[in-house]
Amino acid sequence: MSDDNTMRAIIKPDSSPGLEMVRAPIPRPGPRDALIKIAATSICGTDLHIFKWDPWARSRINPPIIVGHEFCGHVVEIGDMVTEAKVGDYVSAESHIICHTCSSCRTGRGHLCQNTKIIGVDRDGCWADYIVMPAENLWLNPPDLSLEVASLQENFGNAVHTAFATDLTARKVLVTGCGPVGLMTIMVAKAAGARAIYATDIANYRLRMAKEMGADMAINVSEQNAFDVIWADTGGDGVDVLLEMSGAPQAIDLGFRLLRYGGEAALLGLAPSAIPFDINNHIVFKGATVYGIVGREIWGTWYRMRGLLSGDGIDLSRVITHRFALEDYDKALEVMQSGQSGKVVMFPDGLPHLTNGA
Repeated sequence: MSDDNTMRAIIKPDSSPGLEMVRAPIPRPGPRDALIKIAATSICGTDLHIFKWDPWARSRINPPIIVGHEFCGHVVEIGDMVTEAKVGDYVSAESHIICHTCSSCRTGRGHLCQNTKIIGVDRDGCWADYIVMPAENLWLNPPDLSLEVASLQENFGNAVHTAFATDLTARKVLVTGCGPVGLMTIMVAKAAGARAIYATDIANYRLRMAKEMGADMAINVSEQNAFDVIWADTGGDGVDVLLEMSGAPQAIDLGFRLLRYGGEAALLGLAPSAIPFDINNHIVFKGATVYGIVGREIWGTWYRMRGLLSGDGIDLSRVITHRFALEDYDKALEVMQSGQSGKVVMFPDGLPHLTNGA
């Protein structure tokens, strides 16, 4: 810790676009909390919403606040009542802090907690040197898991939760949106045994990555008529499952037009604001089943992630394309917004020579 008990932190300073790095007090853990020294933190689409200050961010964020919610690090201090962690533990964290008392929590659906507080959204986040977390929210990492991959697990959980909303085995799957979480979803669909995986986006860079991650067909919707291409390839049946990762109104419409009668859709992407939607033809008359995906199932999704990341399951390092020191967050955000990247990871202590948990 610093001698003056302050740390670097990237904050949303006020109600306008942009972020700022400042000195902030190092937070102190309460009796059931742990203080974690951040080792790596990654950028998520939610962070871009906050950076741009779009309608969703304006409706949700109350500046000033430290942003960021994906990280890994090492426990450096624990509260008097903590039994779930010890100093030195190499951890990641579930970013949704739940109340345990609402009806969702009490019926085993904590990911739908009506009083959830998300780090970097509702309370201070992890784009900093340190963060305080409830010890119960920590996830112990295997010591040989790289820092950069460990920092992705929270976002990877979104992909796993979305993909496993329904059975993908031997089914035709459409993934709309090939940002980092879309790319991870393609990897999960491939591992789950999908019969065919179609991917759509407007960035050729990410579409090339989609093919590398396992998509059978990757289509730039600004260059081709994706509906006609996929409709023809499926013999006029459409796809069995839509996994919507973009939040783009055009992508949502395309996905539901391609969804077969009786098909299933899992929606993770956040639209920037309210959108028009043909509910009659897209859902009602199709008899479609639609799942809204929020966060990760606590802790079922995390155990699924552990299984997928073990052995020869999924290599998340393939999704990482850029690495920056934390102080270069402005460059990292620029790359993330460009569409010319996969996952972008930042390191508070500078780019490491060894990216393992030791």
